[in-house]
Amino acid sequence: MLTRQQIRQFLAVVDTGSFTRAAEAIGVTQPTLSSGIRELETHVGASLFDRQRPFVRLTSAGNRLLPIARRISREFLRAERETAQVAPANRPFVLGVFPSFPSSRLASGCKQWGPAQLTIRERDETRLRQELRQGQTDAAIVIRSGGEPDNLRFIDLFIEDYLMMLPCDHPLATRKMIQAEELADEVMIARRSCELLGHTSDYFTSRGVRPRFSFKSHNDDRALSLVAAGIGMTVAPASLIVEKVIGIKLADFNARRNVAIAVRKDDYDLGGLYRQNCIRLAQSFSQK
Repeated sequence: MLTRQQIRQFLAVVDTGSFTRAAEAIGVTQPTLSSGIRELETHVGASLFDRQRPFVRLTSAGNRLLPIARRISREFLRAERETAQVAPANRPFVLGVFPSFPSSRLASGCKQWGPAQLTIRERDETRLRQELRQGQTDAAIVIRSGGEPDNLRFIDLFIEDYLMMLPCDHPLATRKMIQAEELADEVMIARRSCELLGHTSDYFTSRGVRPRFSFKSHNDDRALSLVAAGIGMTVAPASLIVEKVIGIKLADFNARRNVAIAVRKDDYDLGGLYRQNCIRLAQSFSQK
């Protein structure tokens, strides 16, 4: 008999492409996950994954099982959500968020909920979507990238430009636009959490600008604080501007990001408590 845990383990390996990452994603040890997959393969009478390649691939039997497993997983979630309309669960609503979402906006949105109503999990973009599809989170604040899966629905929050962040007293701070070449002698700060890190690097390199870096960090709050202190400048989305920092457009750098709430489409379309919470969540984070 197929179990929900086996289906969950199977889909985790499919979605991550790795037994190691799958185990991390669903919070089990790798031996436990491998044992569950072997039991599932015994039950269906066929190997589901080709383990001889660098990346785990589905066999023909695995490909046949995949749409069935997706459907079973959706039905489990549907049953949980429909039951919740009758007797709402006493657990907090679980929200995933990507690392570079502005702390001030996160705090402002969460303040309207309180600790008993909301749990926050910070994840990278890939894991945000995986955990949402697998039911480990209820909704996620993500950056829309286009070509999104049909099983997710998006509620847009805001669209913003990426700007050159520099201290308000910098000689270039009065400009409306800055050419990349004007920054050749400037000191930079690298935001390791930036989803456009590679694109930004290519932009400057292609224009012959190879600055010295005074600081490199995944911590956006610290990076922008050091910009305010005059330790360097950095490229960041407009929502990360803090006191004593100004954001100015870079010439020919037209990157923007569309920030949205991602929810499970099937559950959202059912209406009821899940939909109400998702709408409330979007309203909380749409307010500045």
